[in-house]
Amino acid sequence: MSMPNEALVAVVNLGCRVNRVEADLIAERLEGYGCAIAGEGEAQAIVVNTCAVTAEAEAKTRKTVRHCAQLPQAPLVVATGCVANLFSDEIRALGPNVVVEPDKARVADLVADSLGLGSCAGPDVRGDKPTPTGRTRPGVKVQDGCDNRCTYCIVWKARGASRSVDAGEVLDRVRAACDRGAREVVLTGINLGCYNQQTAGGSLGLPELLRLILERTNVGRLRLSSIEPPDVTPQLVRAMADAGERVAPFLHVCLQSGCDDTLARMGRVYDTSLYRERIAMARELLPGLSLGTDLIVGFPGETDEEFSQSLAFSREMRFSKMHVFRYSKRPGTPAATMEEQVPPRVMAERGAAMRACADAMRTQAARELVGSEDLVVVQYPGRGVSGGLFDVLVDPSVPVDDLVRVRLASCDSRGVLSGVVL
Repeated sequence: MSMPNEALVAVVNLGCRVNRVEADLIAERLEGYGCAIAGEGEAQAIVVNTCAVTAEAEAKTRKTVRHCAQLPQAPLVVATGCVANLFSDEIRALGPNVVVEPDKARVADLVADSLGLGSCAGPDVRGDKPTPTGRTRPGVKVQDGCDNRCTYCIVWKARGASRSVDAGEVLDRVRAACDRGAREVVLTGINLGCYNQQTAGGSLGLPELLRLILERTNVGRLRLSSIEPPDVTPQLVRAMADAGERVAPFLHVCLQSGCDDTLARMGRVYDTSLYRERIAMARELLPGLSLGTDLIVGFPGETDEEFSQSLAFSREMRFSKMHVFRYSKRPGTPAATMEEQVPPRVMAERGAAMRACADAMRTQAARELVGSEDLVVVQYPGRGVSGGLFDVLVDPSVPVDDLVRVRLASCDSRGVLSGVVL
């Protein structure tokens, strides 16, 4: 609840987990200025963190900015993020009260200046939730940018080259999340596995960062966000295994296609042989590992046979969580002008088949967990997530944000587990 004299600011986030983390950081800094995070309808200023990953995402961004600019109270609308970086003039033209700020680190300062607020009390603001926006399992961004040039992607243009956050700053962010009550923290990045900080003692990569966080903070459990197949190394998996339950036994390893010919047209930096090899290694070093992935159906030139190969490879990998996307033509990318664009009807059919496979694999993986124990982070009253990122029903009296040991007692037809808190 806001105080009578507090400035009311809304933060609207579109897009990926990294965007959500950045939106939380903006909200946290706004709190440091004395702002209260509010709904769009009552806000004096609205921050829109934009996404350009697909043409649909860009269209949603424009619609959101236009909607916010036309609200009755005529709030200041500050657009930031990927679309703001790529198409600043077009976004600025959506309303006389729209301002574009490409630098997310300056957004809160801009809002504060515009609202006539005083100095910022600092980013480490105590609250009753792990994030100002009320989300559990907060993310900590450790890396930004990407050096890959996948033919369907424009994010590298918006985000720039890969760069890593200083390890000391990462430790501070994890500690701040824990101080706010977070029991699980998710390490995120646009290309997380590329984390590499040069120090006086040598190179600090993601495995070393993982060990450092566990050694120097009291975080209950760490989780890695999505990672590329070549970055699933023995060093990383051993660091996860050595941590025991303090690191979630889950890897989200991007696949995008289970067909080598499709992967080559995508410009991906691996093939199915490398993917298979890295996952086999990870499962050997970390028994009980759950595996997630992203996969695109209907990429230009994808034949029925290529899709069949992708579907068969997905079954072979036994994913427990899949994000299945239909290819979306993104102007400004090589894939958008490729020949043999797949018809929407065919993409829809392939997407339905792949999602049916994903649902079956998830339910099977969940059933295999019945009778075992796991740590569950409670996200909503009566519901949380396990180490393997399965939904678990628990006693509604368990406080939200708690990390509790649960015996997994049953599984329904959707793959949702029910647990008994121990």
